[in-house]
Amino acid sequence: MQFDMAHLWSSMGWVAKGVVFTLLIMSIWSISIIFDRWKLYNAAKAQSRKYAADVARLLKAGKLKEAVDLSGSAGMKSSHLAKVSLAGLQEWQFQGATGETDKDAALEAAKRAMQRATAVNLADLKKGLSFLATTGATAPFVGLFGTTFGIINAFSGMAMTGSGGIAAISAGIAEALITTALGLVVAIVAVWAYNYFAGQVDGFTVEMDNSGSELLDFVKKSA
Repeated sequence: MQFDMAHLWSSMGWVAKGVVFTLLIMSIWSISIIFDRWKLYNAAKAQSRKYAADVARLLKAGKLKEAVDLSGSAGMKSSHLAKVSLAGLQEWQFQGATGETDKDAALEAAKRAMQRATAVNLADLKKGLSFLATTGATAPFVGLFGTTFGIINAFSGMAMTGSGGIAAISAGIAEALITTALGLVVAIVAVWAYNYFAGQVDGFTVEMDNSGSELLDFVKKSA
């Protein structure tokens, strides 16, 4: 009796093969999301570290326009801190240019602008994470679905041939369990990645909130 992958694949029913294809698609999609988020988060952390030092230096020197230009520059396009600060600085700059509102109103407008920017940025940072969570929760059940049909086919074959014993159904059960094993592998990778990236997003949220508060305090003192 052969148990190599080629033999098991050829002996699989159409339901089991469909489950394997489904899990492979889920796996490929998950890996693409993992790579994309890893690349984005690393760029966001690296650019934000540089941005925090540079924008603080400009603001202390009273160079508001330069701070706005830095926040919107191409070199800071992945920085979550730059995106939030840009919204607040532009709103503060606009309020100062119009001269129609008092200091407290201008600060409140800048605060609301940063809150909106934070919400938009968080939605962008979380993009794809819901699919990882869904994959982690459903992949084992998708695999179990294929296993159930595989076992049914194994026992059906035993009933039709009239042969009994573990030797008669061992190949069928091995084929059936492959889908469960594949489903578990896909789910484990997705869950690990989701938990890691969710922790990263929580950290970004705290950084954006703190950065916004610090920016408002600095602007309030310098106004």
